[in-house]
Amino acid sequence: MPHTILLIDDEKDLLQFMSEVLSEHYRVITVDNGLSALKELGQHAIQLIISDVMMPGLDGFQLCEKIKASPEYAHIPIILLTAKNTFTAKIEGLRHGADAYIEKPFSYDLVLVQVDNLLKNRSNVRNHVLQDPFGHLQFEERSQSDNDFLKKLDQYILKNLSNSDFDINDLAVHMHMSRPTLYRRIKQLLNVPVKDLITQARLNKAVQLMAENNHKIFEIAQIVGYNSQTVFGRSFQRYFKQSPVEYISTLRDKINGSNG
Repeated sequence: MPHTILLIDDEKDLLQFMSEVLSEHYRVITVDNGLSALKELGQHAIQLIISDVMMPGLDGFQLCEKIKASPEYAHIPIILLTAKNTFTAKIEGLRHGADAYIEKPFSYDLVLVQVDNLLKNRSNVRNHVLQDPFGHLQFEERSQSDNDFLKKLDQYILKNLSNSDFDINDLAVHMHMSRPTLYRRIKQLLNVPVKDLITQARLNKAVQLMAENNHKIFEIAQIVGYNSQTVFGRSFQRYFKQSPVEYISTLRDKINGSNG
């Protein structure tokens, strides 16, 4: 499914032409003012925003500031477009939280490259979580708001690993979000379901305990919140493509090999 871009500009001709260019690669939603843009954010899963700066009512700077101040939408990259070609204007845009700043008139190739780079950067963050299953959950992102959100999320999950009743509802309450909002925020940031984050955190802790070699498998299962060793084994196999026994055996072989 293509990424969805929210395009905002009060110049109708430019809005239409940019939409046609971007639509060759992405799903594009267009509006001609900042207030309408905020409404669209509540109705669609937006992956990136391109906004003009000079607009009546809520201008691009104000819109950017509102979005970046929102815990629900702060993770969305924003590109600002403006006819102001002064260094001061660029600084102002970045100060309001813009991820990129493009001067008018501009090359559409430049816009496409900027869009592609910002989306790839966010995709790299998602892939880091998916491709590093044996490491402790770590989150990196340019946005301070994203860092704070993910750090808070990570800490609460880790704190509750041993609680077998800990679930998404508990997490949503702690994050002061509804379940749908939490689902959407994490899906957009990491492209993984909330449930998978909790499961992965449990299993990451499990492999750490296996490396310490101080517990039996059934004890490790209980420590990380599994009441059943069988269910624990199935989850481990699904994520790591090997059973807990196979993992421990491989780990010991590596340790013995390094000591030999």
